[in-house]
Amino acid sequence: MASGSLIFYTAAGILLVLSFGAFVVHAVLLAHGRRLAAAFSPGRQPAFAGAVSGSFVDGRDAALAAGMEPRSAAAPFASGLTLITAILLGISMLMRAIVVGRGPWGNMEEFTVAFTFTILVGYLVLSRRYPIRSIGFIPTGVALALFLYSTTLPNEIIPLVPALDNAPLLTIHVGMATIAYGIFATSFAAGVGYLVQGNRDRFAWLPSHKVLDEVAYRSVIVGFPIFATMIILGSFWASIAWSRYWGWDPKETSALVTWLTYAVYLHARNQRSWAGRPAALLLVVGFGMVLVTYSGSLWFSGLHAYSGLN
Repeated sequence: MASGSLIFYTAAGILLVLSFGAFVVHAVLLAHGRRLAAAFSPGRQPAFAGAVSGSFVDGRDAALAAGMEPRSAAAPFASGLTLITAILLGISMLMRAIVVGRGPWGNMEEFTVAFTFTILVGYLVLSRRYPIRSIGFIPTGVALALFLYSTTLPNEIIPLVPALDNAPLLTIHVGMATIAYGIFATSFAAGVGYLVQGNRDRFAWLPSHKVLDEVAYRSVIVGFPIFATMIILGSFWASIAWSRYWGWDPKETSALVTWLTYAVYLHARNQRSWAGRPAALLLVVGFGMVLVTYSGSLWFSGLHAYSGLN
């Protein structure tokens, strides 16, 4: 890895650890029912913030009714650190792309960093619209695990294997995969939150089950067509590289199963008997398949090989 890119990469890793920790602290504070009196930024306190009476749940409901999300002292730090981490990772990837002359995801280390980046960006985008800071430790935790894994992978810049040596298709096809994976990570977080919350909103510190269901659904609605387009482009690329559109390579097969899982989710969510918990379980299974697809080259022999590992 180029020295400039490595500096931003290292800084991003340090901040990602702090971001995850801040989200954990935020969730713990909310879970322990800390009052909302000091939970809002100075100058933005609603009338009820200084009240002595009333429960944490009442304060939370009032905050949501006012269009505001219950916050703890750790909330702004968690969001700010995540944003800065994403920016640093983006700069690191841009510098890497300039050096290699293609999308910075030509080997497993680059792809893992890109996966980490899209998880953070996907979460940040959705958290601006939905009150999901209390589950922020889930996507940032996944991102942190991937980042730590990326530090164990070879990062030397070496020529790509012949099948991957197609800069335009590599940039678009694999880039779309990282985007879809990152978006699905947020749907996974929402699905886990839904399974914990239940349809009766058992925990006041979590987003309501309706919010979690909406976040999960919107995430899949965006990620699903991107993932489908990625598969189609992959088939086109396969016809160029291997003279066939589909060969049931392990990575191709797992990608198809992943796509079918999310297709079933979209259908199931609109069915009365499958809405709610069963649909949320499908999101967990779906992201499990995402991870299988992401790491398929490590466990199964096939034509999809990343330089630096094979």
